[in-house]
Amino acid sequence: MSPPRLLVIGDSLTFHGPQRAELLTEPRIWPNITGALGWRPDVVARAGWTSRDGWWALTKDPRVWTTLADPALAACVIGVGSMDAVPASVPVWAREAIPYVRSGALRRRVRSAYLSAHPHVVRATAGAVRQLPQSATEHYWTRMLAAIRHHRPALRLLLLGPAPWRSDAYPSNRHYAASVAAAHRYADSSGVALVDLEPLVAPMHAQGRGNPDGLHWDWATHAQVGRAVAEGLAASE
Repeated sequence: MSPPRLLVIGDSLTFHGPQRAELLTEPRIWPNITGALGWRPDVVARAGWTSRDGWWALTKDPRVWTTLADPALAACVIGVGSMDAVPASVPVWAREAIPYVRSGALRRRVRSAYLSAHPHVVRATAGAVRQLPQSATEHYWTRMLAAIRHHRPALRLLLLGPAPWRSDAYPSNRHYAASVAAAHRYADSSGVALVDLEPLVAPMHAQGRGNPDGLHWDWATHAQVGRAVAEGLAASE
């Protein structure tokens, strides 16, 4: 008998390893670690996704609708929200508009200028602005939970708390502690299980074991997260 399906709505932390972005068939990424413990994961994710992008995936991507309609689907992990808390140098809509700039030569200059200026702006502003405010994060989490519970009320749900970072590209952790506390409060008030990523990921950054970008994880951390997700799903049964 095939194991139950697990829908994972995430960001690059679901598929990026210590050196590069990996294929979803890579057995060491955390969804596949969870899968080896009794699940059949289906990952819908993209680099840079925030909770808003997770909501858009849930409502606009027919792959997600189809997966949600499958009777074999037993659980869903909402793994978006980590990117929300990292510092921004420009409004998210402005950053997301860069790929639409024409001509190609101008687009490359704009992207290069943004990447060069971003960490300096973050330092100058002491990381005052998040990619998304916490209120928006919780708004989109709530919409996702409501939609899933409406269509699949018996589905097990698990929320991943925000992951820590230690990155030259995002040289401020100003909002991180508050975002972790908010995630715990939100999970408690919403009746959804939470996997706290801070104790699983922070030691890796402290020891310099992660990806050089300071955002993504080594394989040992992927394994820890995968096991924690499996345990969280079992506890929420």
